[in-house]
Amino acid sequence: MTKNAKTRLYVDGPLGAGQTVLLTKDQANRLFAVMRLTVGDFVALFNGKDGEWLAQVVEAGKRKGVLICQAQSKPQQNPPDLWLLFAPIKKARTEFIVEKATELGAAKVYPVLTDFTNSDRLNPDRLQAHMVGATQQCGGTYVPPLEPVQKLAKLLGDWPADRLLLFCDETIAGQAVADLRDANGGKWAILIGPEGGFSEAEAAGLRVMDLATSISLGPRILRADTAAVAALTLWQAALGDWG
Repeated sequence: MTKNAKTRLYVDGPLGAGQTVLLTKDQANRLFAVMRLTVGDFVALFNGKDGEWLAQVVEAGKRKGVLICQAQSKPQQNPPDLWLLFAPIKKARTEFIVEKATELGAAKVYPVLTDFTNSDRLNPDRLQAHMVGATQQCGGTYVPPLEPVQKLAKLLGDWPADRLLLFCDETIAGQAVADLRDANGGKWAILIGPEGGFSEAEAAGLRVMDLATSISLGPRILRADTAAVAALTLWQAALGDWG
């Protein structure tokens, strides 16, 4: 956490030296009723674009508040150009996936409908709020956008010619994990399947896709939420911003 700041807060507005920030009712309640902050205290603010700024409370009310930005405490830090594509699963586990994707440095998150997807009921606002909360907790300055849910076939049909795809293939579990260190290209995406895996038609199409690389995630078949964390970790360690 930033030195002298009592907490971190995401705001939807510009940040800069001397910038006035008006809090929403919910934000004011969190800072002044829950966190017990008062006039003179400091909060670390970020908006996903302007880095992190140390702001001082100048007005603290039950339903509103005013902060003034003092100085930038952290520059904007964007993640690598990495997308996560995943098939929605049960509510709590889907929330886990988007939280961990945020913490592990995904630039965009795409829910996709596959042949075996058994859950397509999503609350985008709630999921985006979980991503904001994850960014607040992990010290990041970037909140990845949650793209609208769409069919996997449609997304792959319009796949950009300059983006590589890492296809997590449970049918090759037990094979050596692919070495990504020699892979070329800065734009990537990771695809995680649903409970039950991909259909034969989907898997066959992915295996012949020129831009796709099949990868094993070790000797055991992982749950979808575990696979997302494992794949993001492998990619970040080999090609991302961890080194």
